[in-house]
Amino acid sequence: MYKPVVAVVGRPNVGKSTFFNKICGKRISIVDDTPGVTRDRIYADAEWSGHAFTLVDTGGLDSQSQDVFQKDIKKQAEIAINEADVIVFLVDGRVGVTPNDEEVASILQKSKTPVVLVVNKLDNFEVESTYEFYSLGLGHPYPMSVMQSKGLGDVLDAIVSNFKERVDENQDDNVVKVAIVGRPNVGKSSLVNRLIGKDRVVVSDVEGTTRDSVLVPFKYNKKDYALVDTAGLRRQRSVEKVSIEGYSVLRTMNAIDEADVSIIVFDGSQTSLTEQDVRIAGYVHEAGKASVIVVNKWDIKTKSKEEYLKMLNQDLSFMSYFQVIFVSALTGASTGQIMQLVEKSYENTSKRITTGLLNDLLHDAILNFEPPAQSGRRAKIKYITQTSTCPPTFVLFVNDAKLINFSYRRYLENRFRERVDFSGTPIKFIIKGKGEQE
Repeated sequence: MYKPVVAVVGRPNVGKSTFFNKICGKRISIVDDTPGVTRDRIYADAEWSGHAFTLVDTGGLDSQSQDVFQKDIKKQAEIAINEADVIVFLVDGRVGVTPNDEEVASILQKSKTPVVLVVNKLDNFEVESTYEFYSLGLGHPYPMSVMQSKGLGDVLDAIVSNFKERVDENQDDNVVKVAIVGRPNVGKSSLVNRLIGKDRVVVSDVEGTTRDSVLVPFKYNKKDYALVDTAGLRRQRSVEKVSIEGYSVLRTMNAIDEADVSIIVFDGSQTSLTEQDVRIAGYVHEAGKASVIVVNKWDIKTKSKEEYLKMLNQDLSFMSYFQVIFVSALTGASTGQIMQLVEKSYENTSKRITTGLLNDLLHDAILNFEPPAQSGRRAKIKYITQTSTCPPTFVLFVNDAKLINFSYRRYLENRFRERVDFSGTPIKFIIKGKGEQE
């Protein structure tokens, strides 16, 4: 499902990062009174009134600044403006309209993207201070004090009211979408061409050749698939230097969210996984997506398979269910087996367990290891049901949800995996206590 993109723009020190952190419910952007702290764009998922969206925090725009990064910041903000579904333009109500505000407003007036003008730092909620901002020509200015959460609801209402239903022309319930993700230059585009047998995607040794997601339909085993070749994910400082690549991260994240299975590509010619490799795998896992790990460039390997598997088990311990294959997109070695694993991962993530087997699994697990107890009170699991697939999701109804800790969830997951093939997919347990049961 496509998530609308909301970009937060404005001059330095108007409260963009504080606004971003407040909406996302956690401290992601660095908040500082020094102008220009946020230089790169930062992305996070947010939700309001049932509307899920991606929020983008941008660096402050200041044409008078001597900061050497200001040129990059402006480019990044312009990309955010062009790509966003809604723009939040933050201004400072205590300072009033500035020449910088007028410059940003001039850029936004030329954009066809809806703009929500927000006047921040009105701690006493003095609405009359917003009137002068009508001169920016961007419509009604919304008063807000983000520090005190005043006016925040009205701003969020205005944001989601501008969301439009996006029609995906490529949407087909019978098509399995496969996102190919990984750092730049690990061979993703070469793999696409190997898998479909045609040179449909530009291949280059230059990092970052692919900037847009490319949808490539094809058939495998008489089933319809669509390969999504996404832009490579760069490290933060690389994003700062090559501004257009920054938004590729967001496109990749959206591709993972929309995909049914992700092929995570690592570079087998390297001696170790990078922090970014692990982060990409972590995002696929957190998104609840089935996956296949493809170690490419195995023709110039630097480790044995045993050594590489040991490294994967250590670095990817959070997704011990992973399936892995060692290939060479250059020579074609083992690439023909990738789709077999994709098919298996999709089959496993779509799996439904009968009520009888579910109860047997739960009964055996409890007999082997009783649920934990706290202060003399033991958790009692009343029953279990599977509520959804992709990933397989199970709801446990218990007397007190607080008594089921992380360790017992992990134990249940391991016991289930021993009896049912869930390789290549995460599985999810939801605990519902008394009063939450329906």
